[in-house]
Amino acid sequence: MNKRAIAQIVPTHRMLEGGGFPVRRPAALGRLTDPFLLLDEMGPIDWPPGGAIGAPSHPHRGFETVTYLLQGSVLHQDSAGNSGLMSPGDVQWMTAGKGVIHSEMPPPDFLESGGVMHGFQIWVNLPAEKKMMNPRYQDVPAAEIPTATSEDGLTKVVVVAGESLGVSAVIDTVIPITYLHISLLPGASLNQTLENGLNGLVYCFGGALQVGEGNEQVSDGEMAILTDGDEVTFSVPEDADEGAELLLLAGQPLNEPIARHGPFVMNTEEEIQQAFIDYQSGNFA
Repeated sequence: MNKRAIAQIVPTHRMLEGGGFPVRRPAALGRLTDPFLLLDEMGPIDWPPGGAIGAPSHPHRGFETVTYLLQGSVLHQDSAGNSGLMSPGDVQWMTAGKGVIHSEMPPPDFLESGGVMHGFQIWVNLPAEKKMMNPRYQDVPAAEIPTATSEDGLTKVVVVAGESLGVSAVIDTVIPITYLHISLLPGASLNQTLENGLNGLVYCFGGALQVGEGNEQVSDGEMAILTDGDEVTFSVPEDADEGAELLLLAGQPLNEPIARHGPFVMNTEEEIQQAFIDYQSGNFA
């Protein structure tokens, strides 16, 4: 096996997104992270009663948004007639395609009570031939998301997309994607297979873990871009004070031109201009 290692550590910065929701975002996503356009850790934030903020109605075209909720509650509504109430562990995989307008807001009961909100949203680029496909919405509850546990019980994997420990995901992706939420207790070690040629990213959001045979470390709030290879090893020393929580993302790079403006991601500036015209003309789903 050709073991992957850390090629680069990318720090994160905190910012406000949507209607003022705090997120933690890696400093730059570019060619080395293709086809992933964005990775936001939403929160965690403990909203007071009446204080929760979400993302009011806004458009997208040319890519997919993937929301994975760990804590809290989110109400999704879109212009294609889809709606869904997200609870902890749920996944919402929305393919914007030729255009959709959606909102992600705290539902009335959560807004009234307040509470902790924590989750992730990633953007996955679509190849040129799929950018104008019909919008699609997959609302997958936690009970239907497969999980895998190592024989020693020290590693747990939520298989959002792809495969781990012999368990395969149920979500249908436009392009092949690996999206794993991996929890490692002290003493855990996981050898995860990844095909050669895929861009691989590791985002740590709790504790610290070692990556590869050189035991390079990724800590809370850091994203690691991986070298190429067909396997990567994640571990936490047995004497560590705590375990680690991480996301592993991997996908085939599209290697296509990217024209990007706000909520639209296309291949040319002319296509971006047309997206604005179509949106302003009411021609989105």
